[in-house]
Amino acid sequence: MLTIALSSGTIEYTDTDTDTDTDTDADGTVRETLVLVPGLGFDASLWQPVVDELRSDFRVLVPVLPIGGHRLPKDPGADLSAHGVAALLAEFLDRLDLHGVTLVQNDAGIAQLLVGVHDERIARRVLASCEALDNYPPGLQGKALHTASKIPGALHLLLRSFRSPFRAGMRTSLGGMAKRPIPHDLVLRWYGPLLTDPAIRRDFAVFLRGTRKDTYLRAADRLRSFDRPALVLWGAEDRMMPPRTGRRLAELLPYGRYEEVPDARTLIPFDNPRGLSLALRRFIAAHPAPVVRGAV
Repeated sequence: MLTIALSSGTIEYTDTDTDTDTDTDADGTVRETLVLVPGLGFDASLWQPVVDELRSDFRVLVPVLPIGGHRLPKDPGADLSAHGVAALLAEFLDRLDLHGVTLVQNDAGIAQLLVGVHDERIARRVLASCEALDNYPPGLQGKALHTASKIPGALHLLLRSFRSPFRAGMRTSLGGMAKRPIPHDLVLRWYGPLLTDPAIRRDFAVFLRGTRKDTYLRAADRLRSFDRPALVLWGAEDRMMPPRTGRRLAELLPYGRYEEVPDARTLIPFDNPRGLSLALRRFIAAHPAPVVRGAV
C-alpha cells in the first residue's frame, strides 16, 4: 500500500503504475486512469479481482477513504461527513494530478457529491450498486449501523457480531450484500480495523453521525448537470440497493445509462468481477477520451 498525506490525515491507496514506472504505452499514448472507490468497511482488497482484470490496459488506483476500511486514523476534528470525505477524494485526485479519470464507486454514494462541486478531473462516472436518492441509510444493514453510531458502545457491539461466521453471513448482515458466501478470513480483513482500533471506530461513527439522511436526495439535482458519460451499474440481484433506485439514478444523468451485472448483489466486485470489468471496458470504449501523447 502507498500513502499520501491529505488535509485531514494520511490515507492508503494502491496504484498499478508503481509496477511499471510509466503511465504510457509503447507508442507514447497515456493510458486511461480508473479510480475505484470501496464502500463502508471495505479496503482496497475488495477491488483487487477487478484491478487484476484491468491493469494490463489501464492505470488503476484504489484509495481507501476513512469510512471504516481504513487503517490510519484521521486527525481529531476532521470533517468526516459524506461531504467531508468527498472533499478528501477530490483532494486525492488533485494531489496525484490525475486527469480524465473514470471514477467508479461501489456501495457508498460519496462520488455523487463531487458533481458540480469539484469534478473537473472526472471524464466518466460509474455508480455501482450504491447509496442514492432516498435509499440512505440503505437496507437493514445500513439502518442498524446508523442507529448504533448514536448509542455509546452500540457500534462496537454490533461490529463484534462479525467475529462470528454465522452472524456475519446472515442476510440481515454482511452476507446479504453478496450472492456468493464471503470467506470469513476476508470478513476479518475488511472489518479488522473497526474491531481492533478504537480510533477507526471513532472515525466511522463520526462519518455515520455526520451524514444526513437526505444527503443523496439533496445531491440529486446536481446530477442533472453532469455533462459527461455516466454508467449506473447495478447488481441484478441486489437487495440492499434496489435496482429501481439505480434506474431512477440513471434517469437523472443527462448522459447516463443503466446496466445490470448478472449473478451479483451489492458487492459486484466480489460477486462478479469479470462481468464488472467487461462492463467498464465497454463503457470506456463507447466514450473515448481525446488521445493524449507523451512528451517527445
